[in-house]
Amino acid sequence: MSFTKTTEQDSNYDHLEKMSVNKLLNCINNEDKTVPLAVEKALPQIEKLIEQIVEKLKLGGRLFYMGAGTSGRLGILDASECPPTFGVSHDLVIGLIAGGDTAIRKAVEFAEDSPTQGWEDLQKYNVNSNDVVVGIAASGTTPYVIAALEACNKNDIVTGCIACNYNSPLSQTAQFPIEVIVGPEFVTGSSRMKAGTAQKLVLNMITTSTMIQLGHIKGNKMVDMQLSNNKLVDRGAKMIMSELKVSEKEAQQLLTKYGSVRLAIKNYDNGN
Repeated sequence: MSFTKTTEQDSNYDHLEKMSVNKLLNCINNEDKTVPLAVEKALPQIEKLIEQIVEKLKLGGRLFYMGAGTSGRLGILDASECPPTFGVSHDLVIGLIAGGDTAIRKAVEFAEDSPTQGWEDLQKYNVNSNDVVVGIAASGTTPYVIAALEACNKNDIVTGCIACNYNSPLSQTAQFPIEVIVGPEFVTGSSRMKAGTAQKLVLNMITTSTMIQLGHIKGNKMVDMQLSNNKLVDRGAKMIMSELKVSEKEAQQLLTKYGSVRLAIKNYDNGN
């Protein structure tokens, strides 16, 4: 099967500058509606990768995301939200971007073209065979990501990817590729749009499903979430009220005493 670069195909629309705001919004929205359907087709691939991630994390491994530009930023976003949402260590899910932290806010020219920097970035974290490395690249052609995954493969490290083109070099490199084919962007080549949305949806699935499998959700509640602001403290108290059938005052006292929803419920159940 040949490499099909649909992310670079011409938009289905033209003369965008002549469209009214209403027309622009409706056309963009119509394109966005196709993204979840594209993700649905990739669910079997997503499942296979998640199974690998859960297995490795249960053994004490870590999950790394790697990307450039929008893809790198999305990986960092997903990684950074795991500790407050699931109460896990900041070292469990790690996002890396070509060009380093500077590239999170500002584009670093040609950073994604380095065939050595990706592996060097991973080595700073002592990446090893207990870990999983997932490359994220809409085009599936980013050297920073591809070369890093090639090095991982040589070092017995499980690799996955999220790409938006069929049979891309990245997909051919990753052991567990995910291909979400969203087709041409509304603005030709602007993969921050549909491709970026698709990547975000898949990343949501990966970490949420993984953390549920690792036991960080009880029922449908974030019982391990960090109580980092008043809104979350209030939410935690409500969880305890619902679970234990206690008053708001008692729920707040339990939360203050034990510092987490899970510990409050566990200790109450144990009569402590």
